[in-house]
Amino acid sequence: MLEAFVFAVIVLGFLGTIFKQNLIMKIVSMDVMSTGVIAYYVLIAARSGFFTPILQDPPRAVEYADPVPQSVILTAIVIGFSIQALMLVGTMKLARDNPTLETHEIEKNMVSQSQSTPKDH
Repeated sequence: MLEAFVFAVIVLGFLGTIFKQNLIMKIVSMDVMSTGVIAYYVLIAARSGFFTPILQDPPRAVEYADPVPQSVILTAIVIGFSIQALMLVGTMKLARDNPTLETHEIEKNMVSQSQSTPKDH
């Protein structure tokens, strides 16, 4: 059941990325999708065991969680945060030149600017 909710979050983020026209909403949708992928990875990694692999004096006979997926997830979170910051900086630069953050308006402005500037051959 939990897998279905995580998969729904991934699909909703993907659909938001495709169908939203505002750049900020696209970035938020990509972040939602990334969060869903990370949650799914954590869900899969937690199935093998719930205990941290810290050895104690008397070793117990329990299954431990694999630490490698946890480190991969921490890396994915940091990379996702930096990519999101980079996308927001790019959006801020676009906002300086365009009065809106709607993708179709930005495309129209870029086409009109490229047609109005003389091209040197």
